[in-house]
Amino acid sequence: MRLLPPNLGTFREATTNFVYEGHLIPKGMKGAEERERGNEERGLHWNVNSTHKNPECFPNPEKFDPSRFEGKGPPPFAFVPFGGGPRMCPGKEYSRLKILVFMHNVVTKYKWDKVFPDEKFIWAPVLRPTKGLPIKLFPHNKSN
Repeated sequence: MRLLPPNLGTFREATTNFVYEGHLIPKGMKGAEERERGNEERGLHWNVNSTHKNPECFPNPEKFDPSRFEGKGPPPFAFVPFGGGPRMCPGKEYSRLKILVFMHNVVTKYKWDKVFPDEKFIWAPVLRPTKGLPIKLFPHNKSN
């Protein structure tokens, strides 16, 4: 969701006058209307990668590292794959539900075995398996 977001961004409306890199952005400027007029360079568009791949928010941003969401995690509003506010993607809760159902089925319908049963753990900076803890999944027998 962070590296390959389902949406690349969205158009917004300026709620106040402001200057960005020497350009006046007037209150009320809307992205979609400017785009419809063929004035794409004038519209306000928020690009999701401006935060999702910002090294200030996510060190080494191209690396897949779920541990960056543990503990304190990223700064507020740095990870917004579904957008936010009144125009938030209506599929957000559906996606969460699908993930929960998937995980329920994996946990309840499969036996898990470690690929490396004697894998060692290291501190880097938290305790983690040295080889990433790969697993094999085996369907439970119908009699179980």
